[in-house]
Amino acid sequence: MKIAVVCANGKAGRLIVEEAVRRGLDVTAVVRGENRSAAKRSIQKDLFDLTASDLEGFDVVVDAFAAWTPETLPQHSASLKHLCDTLSGRNTRLLVVGGAGSLYVNADHTAQLMDGAGFPDAFKPLASSMGKALEELRARDDVRWTYISPAADFQAEGPRTGKYILGGEELTLNSRGESVISYADYAVAMVDEAVKGDHIRQRISVVVA
Repeated sequence: MKIAVVCANGKAGRLIVEEAVRRGLDVTAVVRGENRSAAKRSIQKDLFDLTASDLEGFDVVVDAFAAWTPETLPQHSASLKHLCDTLSGRNTRLLVVGGAGSLYVNADHTAQLMDGAGFPDAFKPLASSMGKALEELRARDDVRWTYISPAADFQAEGPRTGKYILGGEELTLNSRGESVISYADYAVAMVDEAVKGDHIRQRISVVVA
């Protein structure tokens, strides 16, 4: 299996590459500058400059793009559109590192986590921009996408336990009543989905077991 990880130098991207390499998969890092991931091969190119020929031959493309500043938040939509347009009509699957703010907190799917009073104000613009990108992704029937939301507490420095609970559109809690997962365990779930391909054109979510 051949996997390309876009933005492989980021925190999530590096751990996804590391997990895929650990399993002996053929991994290529897509980076703007020097490759700092565990991948032996790399494409040195900006995401927005990627072409169909750059991504030819990959079974899976992982989108680990992230933007944090007010002026760059719209790039969540723009970058995802560019990758979708690039992969349109092809058999290559697109796996997206998503956000938790758009997870639903009721069975009717009328209220999202980011709508709650306890959701930090500082993260609402990010959650909103990522939620918008997800809604735009849902309209694409020409791309074999899967959007993977982390738990509400997404811990960059947490341990790799290798155990997680797979959820769907709704916020899922573990047996301890927690919604938490480390980047390392998220990477385990991401690579599992890359290998299995069980959730085409679906949003799934993960929480530590």
